[in-house]
Amino acid sequence: MKTSDRRLARLIGATKAVDPTAWRSSRPLGDAFSVLVASIIGQQISGFAARAIAGRLQERFGGRMPSPAELLTLDPAALKTVGLSRMKIEYLRSLAEHIIAGELDIEHLHQLSDDEVRQQITASKGLGRWTADMFLLINLERPDILPIGDLGIRSAVQRLYRLDHLPSPSEVDALGEKWRPNRSLASFYLWAWNRQMAGVPAPARGAPRPPAQRM
Repeated sequence: MKTSDRRLARLIGATKAVDPTAWRSSRPLGDAFSVLVASIIGQQISGFAARAIAGRLQERFGGRMPSPAELLTLDPAALKTVGLSRMKIEYLRSLAEHIIAGELDIEHLHQLSDDEVRQQITASKGLGRWTADMFLLINLERPDILPIGDLGIRSAVQRLYRLDHLPSPSEVDALGEKWRPNRSLASFYLWAWNRQMAGVPAPARGAPRPPAQRM
């Protein structure tokens, strides 16, 4: 990766060494369904609000996230009382229905290719490429994932290549080709560089990292 891109090599040399384990521990972990539920809950709201809503949902099930079948037993009105919007309730129910129907093989995602995981996750309403990429990167620990739609990644690439515009996801994808097969590590360094430039400490183990984008 360093030999294929001198700009990224200089960035890595100027950035404090990245610990992928610490970065991963700053994101929601657990069973795949709970992680995707948390991703939906957290869309377009603060981390504090998302944790509060998730906590109220868990309280209804003895302090744990419901299973797909259990979630579908809840009336939408009951889901609304925990703080979920009508749209997010629709997304959560779609996710549960896809799993129960076997269209999202939640128990065997680790056995699928990166593209197969993306295809299964994004087939559920409300879950897009960013969510699938973050699941691959953080929860499945895949080594060659570049979240091309992430605003933090896009802004770092803009600064790295001194572009006069925020690159589109497709431009980031093209520029990141030279980082294969270690695009996950490149992503961690791009995020770390963003935080370093902003004067923000790297996430400590277990501390939540505000996501640049959720979708």
